[in-house]
Amino acid sequence: MCTDPTRATPAVEPVPDEPAAVATVGDERALLIADYHAGYEAGLRRERGVDVPSRAPERRERLLGILERTGIDRLVVLGDLMHSIGDPDGAERGEVEVLFESLPPTLEATVVKGNHDGGIADWLGDATVVSGAGATIGSIGVCHGHTWPAPGVLDCEVLCLGHEHPCVRLEDEVGGSRVEPAWLRGRIDPEPFRDRPEYAGVPWIEGGDPPQLIVLPAFNDLAGGTWVNVPGQSFLSPFLPEGLASGEAYLLDGTRLGPYREL
Repeated sequence: MCTDPTRATPAVEPVPDEPAAVATVGDERALLIADYHAGYEAGLRRERGVDVPSRAPERRERLLGILERTGIDRLVVLGDLMHSIGDPDGAERGEVEVLFESLPPTLEATVVKGNHDGGIADWLGDATVVSGAGATIGSIGVCHGHTWPAPGVLDCEVLCLGHEHPCVRLEDEVGGSRVEPAWLRGRIDPEPFRDRPEYAGVPWIEGGDPPQLIVLPAFNDLAGGTWVNVPGQSFLSPFLPEGLASGEAYLLDGTRLGPYREL
């Protein structure tokens, strides 16, 4: 159980123009990011034969810049820090190791294990690695989203996840279109959770106010994603889109687009 009447209401606020959010619970502030996909370019060469120059330095400097501007206490990666599903190759592991060597020495780091993170807990010694089913930061639950969240994570005031890489396809009046990364935000719909026995003790499922659900955009802007407003698109998470039936979409600059299923 995450809710605690003695705690201040948690706040999760996007960093303007960045695929990252600052979560504040009491005196602690954590930067949340999802789907960093280190080594993505090496994966493209290996999997598709596409030669793309590595953007590892740009990714690292972007994250370090956000950390410096926000002045937070902890970095939390909501899964898929790595790209390869198995053991990482030299370039991918090297990118992760250089990234963590570059972090401020006083910064705590937590990595939620995503479906791409393989045996990361065996060699990433500079961070706390937790299950993809999630963990809690005060009254905020964090998970990756590729599997059902742990009951204690679901029973929080706010649940944050990645995995989906949400994007919206926007059209102009002359038929042109572009795809933009987006945030999804709204109250969890309890329906897909009701028949699962592991959630029998979660009180809001049978009545009361459900938590707020926030789906983060992918930090890696090469990694593609789910076009959440295009009919027929398959979602990746086992509880989406049903678990966020009335959620709204926001662009990285804060523009509110409205209900994501009606765009």
